[in-house]
Parts: sequence; structure tokens; C-alpha cells
Amino acid sequence: MDGDGLDDAQRAVLAFESRAFPDPARKADAIRAELGWSAARYYRLLGTLVDSPAALRHDPMLIGRLQRQRAARVAARERRSIPTARPLP
Repeated sequence: MDGDGLDDAQRAVLAFESRAFPDPARKADAIRAELGWSAARYYRLLGTLVDSPAALRHDPMLIGRLQRQRAARVAARERRSIPTARPLP
């Protein structure tokens, strides 16, 4: 760990995520080729970083964007969900 509270793997994830990929399949291929990880492992690490104060200090623009994207996905999922019970009148 360096002075920012992140280890090398966490910094690698943030640096990788800051790059633009035109296609999710190409991104998954690049994760495997460049980092040597499965996409599942990469996204698990990224998910923990989105809520990390150290990651926010390290790259506030990236973490802010990722938090907004996550909030938009959650909101879209809630709009699509089917209510399980009708409210009583």
C-alpha cells in the first residue's frame, strides 16, 4: 500500500476503469490479457472500490461517475420491477 491507502491491485483497477472501451467484450478480453483476472474478479474489486473513501480520494471524478452509473442502474431496475403485492385501499 502507498500513502493513498490503496494497494497495487486497487490502483490497477482504477487506472484500467478510467479507460474507454467501445465494446464490453473487448473490455473483458483486455481485463484477462492485461490484468490476468477474470471479468468477475475485476468487477468484484471495482464494486468494493466504488464505496471506498480511499478510492474517492485517489480519483474523485472516476468514483463519482461510477457511483452515478450505479445509482442509475438501481433506479432503472426499480422502475422495471413488478410489484409483488397491491397496496390496500
